[in-house]
Amino acid sequence: MSELLRPRRQPRQQRLDRILALLSTERAISVTAIAAELGVSTASIRRDLEVLEQQHLLERTHGGAIAQGVSYELPLRYKSGRNEPQKRAIAAEAASRVTSARSTVGLTGGTTTTEVARCLLDHPDLTVVTNALNIASELVVRTNVRLVVTGGVARTQSYELVGPLAEASLSRVNVDVAFLGVDGVSVDAGFTTHQEMEAHTNSALLQRATKVIAVADSSKLGKISFAQICSLKRVDELITDWAADPNLVADLRNAGLAVTIVPRPAGVISA
Repeated sequence: MSELLRPRRQPRQQRLDRILALLSTERAISVTAIAAELGVSTASIRRDLEVLEQQHLLERTHGGAIAQGVSYELPLRYKSGRNEPQKRAIAAEAASRVTSARSTVGLTGGTTTTEVARCLLDHPDLTVVTNALNIASELVVRTNVRLVVTGGVARTQSYELVGPLAEASLSRVNVDVAFLGVDGVSVDAGFTTHQEMEAHTNSALLQRATKVIAVADSSKLGKISFAQICSLKRVDELITDWAADPNLVADLRNAGLAVTIVPRPAGVISA
């Protein structure tokens, strides 16, 4: 076969990302189907599944794999490449809500809130309160940012500090605007995430905020995760993207939630 016609094999990390992304929606996958889609041998896919099982990210079955647990959660390192254009556009819109010269901003963990933090890097005089270790590591080198990091127990899935220590430190601060990352938003369940302690700590941050803005790409709309962070009424605005289901948006608005939809940037082809 000509080299130009030979399928290009994906690096292992890209294959692992794709397998986990499929599991987050399909719940079960087969070795033959994944091998055909990625253009690699079934032996390679079986080795990939073995690696992911050793990391407790899936459970292998005869001929494939299934997601572990009732409420499946991708670790943050596997989420970072998903829906990137949407998250960047949402973050840019969210950052425009920080208008005063001196502002105190709260950021929960998550890939979209991480993008919000990046959009705020050049703010002239900013105080950031966060329980997210990855966000803190990006902000700590910025001399224009006063960084406040909570204590707490670190969650390896989300890089967030959670628990009583985090909540005790949050009880002593006041925040102008808090940006909330979520795993699901629905009329019935409100804003939800996969883990109950994370939800409780994020709720503690929201209680200290004058204004709360949720940032969630359109894939989160209509989804319900295990633990509720807060009801729709606690959030002042939801910012999502152009691919949002109009019916879901209408339901949220009819329930009293202000929803802002960012337009698709020029040059972005995918939904």
